[in-house]
Amino acid sequence: MEKKYTAAVIGGGPGGYVCAIRLAQLGVKTALIERAEVGGTCLNRGCIPTKSLLQSAKVYKTAKEAETFGISCGEVTYDYKKVAARKDSVVSTLRRGVEGLVRGNKVDLIKGEASFIDAHTLKIGDEKVGFDYAVIASGSRPADLGLGGIDSDGFLALDTLPKSAAIVGSGVIGMEFCTVLNALGVDVDMYDVAKEILPGTDSDIAALLRQEMMKRGVRFHLGESFDKNACKAEKIITAVGRRPNTEALALDNAGVKKNERGYIPVDDYCRTNVDNIFAIGDVNGRVMLAHAASAQGDTVAESIAAGSLKKAEMKTVPGCIFTDPEIALVGLSEEKAKELGYEVVTGVFNASGNGKSLIAGETLGFVKVVADKKTHEVLGLRLFCGHATDLIGEGIAAIKLESTLEEISAAIHPHPTVNEMIMEAFHDALGCCAHKIKR
Repeated sequence: MEKKYTAAVIGGGPGGYVCAIRLAQLGVKTALIERAEVGGTCLNRGCIPTKSLLQSAKVYKTAKEAETFGISCGEVTYDYKKVAARKDSVVSTLRRGVEGLVRGNKVDLIKGEASFIDAHTLKIGDEKVGFDYAVIASGSRPADLGLGGIDSDGFLALDTLPKSAAIVGSGVIGMEFCTVLNALGVDVDMYDVAKEILPGTDSDIAALLRQEMMKRGVRFHLGESFDKNACKAEKIITAVGRRPNTEALALDNAGVKKNERGYIPVDDYCRTNVDNIFAIGDVNGRVMLAHAASAQGDTVAESIAAGSLKKAEMKTVPGCIFTDPEIALVGLSEEKAKELGYEVVTGVFNASGNGKSLIAGETLGFVKVVADKKTHEVLGLRLFCGHATDLIGEGIAAIKLESTLEEISAAIHPHPTVNEMIMEAFHDALGCCAHKIKR
């Protein structure tokens, strides 16, 4: 017997479950189909477990440096089995929470692998599910380039750490793993064919972070290919990108096209070439971030419920990198703004001039604002400092609301906080920063 829904969402990650919940809130009869655990890669094998490890590493590093703050801790050690167990506990707690939210919002959660029979029918095991609309949110998995070792899933499953590690790939995932391992005393070599770490990130931030990590003992091998046969490290960890989960969907049966890399092309409304089928999150390859997937899920849900299409807002998607210091970016970099034809003005304030950063012992880094020189409209904000990922929201709001330098500068920021650095950078762009000698 075939079950019938107005909307069927394939994949219970941050795009899929948010989309399903929003659909149900809008009165749409919805099924959420998930082959494994709800929460997807982000919750189970990505953002959340990685940040748990980073927090444990930060606590260990802070305890080792406690004498700097006048505190004696004696010999500081860690038990990685307990670190890993805490990570698993955090993941488990959040997963149960998501399952509760899905069921509490009256979404039908169906466990199993979904594949299309046609443009209005799915097969899940022996069941058939009919739908008016489908939302593909099947996510992605680590890419396998045949380099040996373990991928990000394998790294997050470890309950003991090696004495030495070679990390292949110096992008966001690689650098976050590097931060964890280095802080916990593992000897780390980083390899990448790129000539600088964090491709796509502002060059001044990437260079400064690399120099800091070198001071902490990390060895970088950039601009060269990795040779696993010559590698002496105890463990090889590959962090070289991801691939979309589209093979099992039988997309051809529904007439849905994918490109040569397996991603599903979509328009500005996240709609595939088949009018009643949408694709959100990693699987469409546009912005492979959990919060982008959730935002797309919200938008698609509203489009389906209203019966009219709504564009997915991608202008203000922030990027957050949980290194030490953290990095958070939104809008245009100075280089990109100039490339697009803007005449720009920038303002910069260094963490070394911020009282709260000095108190916390986090004086490396800076805040930089990029604005249109003619109109003073805010184009971008770059944070490389303690708590950067928690502070980027102000930049998102400024760009979303098309704010000017004057408007943000006039907003009173609390003292003493790291947040003041944003105000100081805006003041610098206007040439009126009281805590910096005028350029």
